[in-house]
Amino acid sequence: MDAFTIKDLENLSGIKAHTIRIWEQRYSLIKPQRTETNIRYYNSRELKKILNIALLAKYGYKISHINKMSEEEVRKSIFSLSTAEAQQDRIVNELIQCTVNVDLEKFEDILDSHILSKGIDKTIIQIVFPFLDRIGILWMTNNINPGEEHLITNIIRQKLIVGIESASSPILKNKAVLLFLPEEEHHEIGLLYVAYLLKKNGAKILYMGADVPIRDLKNICKVKKPDFLYAHLTCDFKIEKYFSELRTAIPDSQLIISGKLCQKFKNKAPDFIHVKRSLTEVMEFVSVL
Repeated sequence: MDAFTIKDLENLSGIKAHTIRIWEQRYSLIKPQRTETNIRYYNSRELKKILNIALLAKYGYKISHINKMSEEEVRKSIFSLSTAEAQQDRIVNELIQCTVNVDLEKFEDILDSHILSKGIDKTIIQIVFPFLDRIGILWMTNNINPGEEHLITNIIRQKLIVGIESASSPILKNKAVLLFLPEEEHHEIGLLYVAYLLKKNGAKILYMGADVPIRDLKNICKVKKPDFLYAHLTCDFKIEKYFSELRTAIPDSQLIISGKLCQKFKNKAPDFIHVKRSLTEVMEFVSVL
């Protein structure tokens, strides 16, 4: 995890590759190395620099001024950024750097500190979701291997489970929601967060987790008779075929779906499917359940 392309830097920092090249030419802030075939690449130290530069530039610092600053001055300037948005961006950048360096202890400390001061809700929305969006770039460009991804996401998963266990509501609703992910879908973070929201709002949750075959879903539905099934979908699969198989197996089911895959689902959903395309829509469903 120590060879990033200029496109990786663009995706992780939000700074266009063209701008990064201009900065290379005019200033001494970052110095790429080159492969034997003369292709630029950047190490983790350069990634840290560009993340810091991008953060200061976003909040009003001129690049000519940043160029004259020492590393310590850059660090102090970043911590002096006072707006809530700037602080959130700083924390996300720190989590990215911890991931690149596989610094699990620091990663967990950062999360714990934010949960302690802001609570699990704000930590997930303001820090974890933006982090996961950007860390997905590392996954797609092979700059994080599956083992490292599992280590990082498992820390987040553990925090959510603790949040679910401690969540409670003074008003209990007479509704049961069975949460699951279809076969070959393993990304549980979004589903766990929905489970937390549901429990916090008084619903009864039945959590089956990831990679659940329809036959197992059918068996549990026969026994527990949940009011709703809920799936948070991120991986591409044949969604219309899945809907048909689910309807055949559990004809009386009402399925709520959310997640990135919902953004791609443009066709009209069958009557028993309720698509939630944003966090706002998910929270509305939870609140009126």
